[in-house]
Amino acid sequence: MHIIVDGYNLIRQSDVLRGYERQSLEAGRTALIRVLALYKRSRGHRITVVFDGWEGGSPQEERDLAGGVAIIYSRLGEKADEVIKRLVAAASEEILVVSSDREIATFAARRGKGAIASPEFAARLDRLAASPPPGAADIEAEAGDEDDDRRGAEKKKGPSRRLSKQKRTQLARIRKL
Repeated sequence: MHIIVDGYNLIRQSDVLRGYERQSLEAGRTALIRVLALYKRSRGHRITVVFDGWEGGSPQEERDLAGGVAIIYSRLGEKADEVIKRLVAAASEEILVVSSDREIATFAARRGKGAIASPEFAARLDRLAASPPPGAADIEAEAGDEDDDRRGAEKKKGPSRRLSKQKRTQLARIRKL
């Protein structure tokens, strides 16, 4: 799976990362990349983080690699949202976009890709950074199964009690995180 992260959106939605950004913008970016590199090592997903460069960036899009995380700075006059949309539209692989921007989430969903809100992904990163003791993953998995049972037991109108195919696909992508 390829995870595409709206960098500043995630920083500003995470309590931990927002503290670094208050020190400086560079400190916030560095902290985010460090946490994403840790996540990549533990999960093995391909990760690309996109930052806005539209107000003070370079005339051309800049790319970098740090800790196995691909970093893209949008060019001057181009927002990170446009870069993310371009990456999603061009991708043929399984994609999960991390952004609280509804427009980006809708764009990804229309192309059959997944999206997760930044606060939800930030919570996952915080749990990883806290590094739970061995065996805690098994307990968390069992708790996740209970949540799945509750979701399936929701009363719905009509003959079908299953979640829609789109919702089941979305849940499957999020479980892979």
